[in-house]
Order: sequence, then structure tokens, then C-alpha cells
Amino acid sequence: MEEAGEVSVKINNNIAAVTFSHPKGNSLPSALLRSMADDIKGLSENEETRVIVLASRGEGAFCGGASFTELLDISSYAEGKEFFMGFARLINAMRNCPKFIIARVQGKAVGGGVGIIAASDYALALSTASVKLSELELGIGPFVVGPAVERKVGKSAFSALSIDTNWRDALWAENNGLYTDVFQEKEELDKAVLELAVRLSRTNPEAMARLKSVLWEGTDHWDMLLETRAEISGKLVLSEFTSNYISEFKAQGKKSS
Repeated sequence: MEEAGEVSVKINNNIAAVTFSHPKGNSLPSALLRSMADDIKGLSENEETRVIVLASRGEGAFCGGASFTELLDISSYAEGKEFFMGFARLINAMRNCPKFIIARVQGKAVGGGVGIIAASDYALALSTASVKLSELELGIGPFVVGPAVERKVGKSAFSALSIDTNWRDALWAENNGLYTDVFQEKEELDKAVLELAVRLSRTNPEAMARLKSVLWEGTDHWDMLLETRAEISGKLVLSEFTSNYISEFKAQGKKSS
């Protein structure tokens, strides 16, 4: 059975650092998604927390997206829907959180990882932090993360990212609004993240909550929308196309390792 990964939460001076990790490129199995969503919900009600910094461990990929091992093990529509509901619950937890969430992006992000960045309120990244929506290659489609990504980059850029599944560099992500700023060095990134988090931690919590509500206006229907999207993905993941693609991808990875 695949490792669940880990999520750590540390609160210091009203800043909550939420850091996730997984040995396979910081990918996202169900247990990790559930833990992240629960932690965000908990911090939403934590009076000691004024702002959240969301990051992944290491200097490699920010997030490898959905766990291929777990996707291959899905054998029913119910299991498929439940897996993708993990992404839906996390995105909605981030959306409903009254505190601003800053994403610190140090490396490549695929699929669900792009959704996490888009669901953050502010994203700062290294110049190596390219993005890719690979779902169509898998025979699925970026249905669950789509509303979050489209909200951030617009319909045109989301369409391009969804249809042409090649990597887009950090400059593309910045120009299209996914990243707010891009840095060449890790030290510069960490300094910018900390400075912003400190400033936000000193603001009026009620004002922040009301501003976040305004910024996310028009998304009240997302609980139902993302569940509907999870149902679409839950059906498509059972296809022979998807099973063959993931099996071939994993086989190639073993040969190259």
C-alpha cells in the first residue's frame, strides 16, 4: 500500500505554516488530501491563526498531482468519485477559510497541484516552478480543479492549459495571474513569503475575512459544482484508456530509474 504522506502544521506569531510532503514528488493520495482539508478547516476556526502559508517539503516538485498508484487501484464509480472528492473538499476548505492563504511554490506543479495554487489567495514562486494540467492525457480532464484554475487565469488561459498539456513556465503562470510574483533564488522567495505573511498577520481579522468573501464572490455553488465534477472524473477514471496510460507511465518510470 502506498505511503500516505504527511502534513505538518506550525503556528508562530499568528502565522500558520502548513507543509505537505510525499516521497513520490509530493503527490496527493486520498489520506493526504483529507488531512490537508481537515487542517485548513481547523485553522479557519483557530483564533491564534491570522494567515496561512501553504508549502510542500523539499526542493523538487511542489506537487506531483493525483497519486497514480491510487488511481490504478480504483475499481468502482463510488471509489472514483470519492478519490476526486478529496480535491473538491480541499479546494472548498481553502475557499471557505476566512484567512488568506499564501502558496509558496518552489518547483513543478501538475494537475491537482495547479488547483491548490489556484485555490490559494496569493502565490509566490521560484522561476523553476512550471505548471501543467495533464488530466486530458490520462483520459480524464481537469474537471474538479477547473473552476479554481479558471477563476484565477481566465477562460482562455485555462482552455490553453487544459487542451495543450505541455509544461508552461513560471513566466507564463505569472503573466496569466496564477503567480503574483516570481523569484530567481530560494532566499528571495522565502523572504517575500515571510514579509507578506507578517504584514497580513497584523491586519484586522474581520476585514480580512470580509475582503476574502468579496474576492471569492460568486463561488457559493462550488460545493455542488465540484461534487458534480468529481462524479465526471469518477466515471472516466474507470476507462481502459486511463488504466493503460497510467500502467505505461509507471512502467516507463521504472525503466528510467
